[in-house]
Formats: sequence, C-alpha cells, structure tokens
Amino acid sequence: MDTDPDLPPLPAPLDEALTRFDEYLAVQRGHSAHTRRAYRADVGSLLRYAVRHGADGLSGVDVGVLRGWLATQAERGLARATIARRGAAARTFLRWAYRVGLISSDPTARLASPKVPRTLPTVLSADAASALLDTAREAAHSAEPEDRPVALRAWAAAELLYGSGIRVGELVQVDVPAVDLTERLVRVLGKGGKERVVPFGVPAARAVAEWLADGRPALARPTSGAALLLGARGGRWGQRQVRDAVHLLAARAGVEDVAPHALRHSAATHLLQGGSDLRSVQEVLGHSDLGTTQRYTHVDDERLRKVFVQAFPRA
Repeated sequence: MDTDPDLPPLPAPLDEALTRFDEYLAVQRGHSAHTRRAYRADVGSLLRYAVRHGADGLSGVDVGVLRGWLATQAERGLARATIARRGAAARTFLRWAYRVGLISSDPTARLASPKVPRTLPTVLSADAASALLDTAREAAHSAEPEDRPVALRAWAAAELLYGSGIRVGELVQVDVPAVDLTERLVRVLGKGGKERVVPFGVPAARAVAEWLADGRPALARPTSGAALLLGARGGRWGQRQVRDAVHLLAARAGVEDVAPHALRHSAATHLLQGGSDLRSVQEVLGHSDLGTTQRYTHVDDERLRKVFVQAFPRA
C-alpha cells in the first residue's frame, strides 16, 4: 500500500492498517480510486507524523498526536478547508480502526472540528452561460476542417455539463451507449458508485449529435473503446483537458473565468430560478443530502441582496 518512492516507508503494522482501510473504502463505502488516493495521502501524512513522534503502531496515534499533526498543517499555511478535510480523513480512519478493533479507544472523540467558512459556489448568470455556449457552438461551426473535431468536442462537453448538471468526473466516464439522443437522457455513475439517469436539453443533444457524427470518428482509434469523449490520441478525454477547454471558452466568450464545476453550479441555480423544486434538482445533481442542494437557493438570495444594495444606496 505504502509505495510512494519519495516518502519513507511506514512500519509494517501501520502499512497493513492503511491497506485494510483502503479496502474498506473501496468495498464498503464504494469510493472512487481518486477519493481513495486522497484518503491515503491524508492518513499517510498523519501516520508518518506519528512515527516521527515515536509511534510504531496505531496505539501511538493519540489525541496529542492528532492535535500536533493538525497544528503543523496550519503552520504550513494550508487553508482551513484543507485542514478540515484532512481532519475528516483522520477521523474516518481512526473511527474505522476503533470499530474493527485495531485500537482500544477512539482518540477523535476529544478532537474539536475546525469551523470552515461557508462559501457560495461560482455561478454564471444565464446571459453569461449562454454567451459561453454560443461561443463554443460558433467555434465548432467556423473551425477549419483539421480543427473541427476538437471544437466539436469542447462544444459537446460544455453543453452536457451545463445542460445536464453532471460532474466533470461523471462526464469523462460517459460511454456512447449511455447517451440517448432521442429521449435526451444520459446515464452516469456518480459518487459512491450510484448510477442515475439525467435529462438534457435540445442544444446539448444537437452538440453531442454533431460530435458523434463529425468529431469523434476523426479521433477514434481501434483501442478507443466506447468512451464518448476522446482525446487527441484516441483515449478517454481527461478531467484536466475538460478544465482547459472550459477556461478557454470562458476567455473567448469574455465571461468570468470558470471551471467546469461552475457550469454544474450554474445549471442548478438556473433550474431553481426557473421554478424547479429542490427534490427534482437534488435527483438531477445526484446529491445524497438535500442540504447540499439547498445552497443554490442561497446563491440566488445573495445575488438578490447585491442587486438590492446596488440599486438602493441607502439600503
């Protein structure tokens, strides 16, 4: 498990515990490989700190070690959100270790959780979102023949992200058979391995249809498989490449620089503004907790407050 050549190896008992924890995250929690890597990195950091302070087994990871480890994160200047995430990973690991009998008590019971400031997600206005998507469509239709596949891909990706509200990680895992252009539905695999079917609109259907007809065949290779979005070498398009494409579209459209996730946030906000109920939006977005969806109502409230203050200086 502890195979990073740039880091010192963990003592065998700790390495074995980390391996078992990773198996728990995969089998019982259904976490993706990306999420498990993040957990392993955070927990590995804690365990190495504990080793440097004399621990050779999990019994040495007490509340003092936990507090000291978190303090070093703050001293390094990490954001409170990052520290909170690492603390949450440590809690999950140690509570699991207590449940399975690797430690006799849970040291996190005496550890306070740092408060993280609640930030509102970045959301484009409806006009800005339209400008970005119009720019993508115009670029696809005006591109030179050799550049057309790449432009069609960017257009299809942007339209699906906004038109369905799916996550960028879900988008890049979509296969061609998972898209129904007649019913305008896409089947995605969300967090925790949960599958859901999400509707999308006519503009997204048009963009995907053109990509499938004129873009994807130009990039496809015998080894491409069923991936909907393909990279330059015919492999599955990656999240980083999607981010680069969205940043470029935002710059060309002259709108606020946004990441792909902002298109998801924008879709959710605009659905609520258009009269969709929270439960429906929750299902579309794949949120397990309705409270996560409710934050988009706060985005709308915040925008209204800003407009009010700007319009009424004495407000």
